[in-house]
Amino acid sequence: MIISSVGIAGLGLIGGSIAKSIRHQSPEIRICGFDFPDILKKAESQKVIDESYYRSDKLLECDLIILSLPIYSSLNLFEELFPQLNENQILIDVCSVKSIFSKTKKKYKSRGKYIGLHPMAGKEKSGFENSDYLLFENAVCFVCDDERNEQTDTVLNFLNSTGLRFTFIDAEVHDKIVAEVSHLPQLVSVALVNSVSKNKDGFSFINFSGSGFRDMTRIASSDFILWKEIIQANKQNIISSLNDFKDQIDSLIGNLESDDYDSLDSKFESANKNRNEIPFNNKGFIQPLYDITVFLEDKAGTLNRLTSILANNNLNIKDIELLKIREGSGGNFRLYFDSAESAQKAYQILKENNFAANLSTGK
Repeated sequence: MIISSVGIAGLGLIGGSIAKSIRHQSPEIRICGFDFPDILKKAESQKVIDESYYRSDKLLECDLIILSLPIYSSLNLFEELFPQLNENQILIDVCSVKSIFSKTKKKYKSRGKYIGLHPMAGKEKSGFENSDYLLFENAVCFVCDDERNEQTDTVLNFLNSTGLRFTFIDAEVHDKIVAEVSHLPQLVSVALVNSVSKNKDGFSFINFSGSGFRDMTRIASSDFILWKEIIQANKQNIISSLNDFKDQIDSLIGNLESDDYDSLDSKFESANKNRNEIPFNNKGFIQPLYDITVFLEDKAGTLNRLTSILANNNLNIKDIELLKIREGSGGNFRLYFDSAESAQKAYQILKENNFAANLSTGK
């Protein structure tokens, strides 16, 4: 089977990034999009897609159909399109909950092929405007397919160019894992920010939070519109994860109430050990960035000089954050890069140009 055309329903962060990656790596592939008219117009103007579809059934003209809408919208399209596939068509969804699709699949007969994929990559900000053809580089992608065959391999070989690394898994096991490593952290981050957002005697507690707190709660800025259906579709697994986490909190409270600092020490040691076992080069649901901190004097043109030096050495700053500043003296900036190699190179170049810089250890 040869894939010569791809129809993507939903050109948001994930669908848009898939389209951009295919366009970048395989410009000969015909890419068609199904979404709101304004998004389709933007995608066409940027030459990310070749044709806009305003009816969902038009997707049946493509060899590979990718569902990248919110979960229940994707599920509705799945129910519409899956029974109409011919033997040479493949339908995949890239939603973050898989059991709901595998269970629905059993209700229908189809001559075509269905595969459930979940790329473990993302950003805090959604939408086509934030999509990136490099989003999936080195990202794990779960594959849920009870009937692996030649068509499965065709799709995975086709998507290899996006940078995804594929791992086969049962749909129900997948949903338990993502409840722990994605959905639980999202809700805990929301709860942590809301818990700290207190006011007393004219002081707003959260105003005194530092970079560590911001790093821990970065995903609290996520849009509930995107999360609502994920939480609904994986509710029972999330409740189980929250109860396990509640047990951990209760245990910490018990240790403190009984002055059991040996147990606290053991918890810190265990957490440190377990965290250090996380593969540092793996992308999770939030794309990791590699950073250095730089002190810049409070002088006109200093920041411009820094960015020019890096640009002249083909180093792209993915993000920049002002940490501290003192008027008349200067401030500390954190510069983010998309790889450890880029951060190391930037650090060396800035040191050579007499900037005061520190390289993050990444742990």
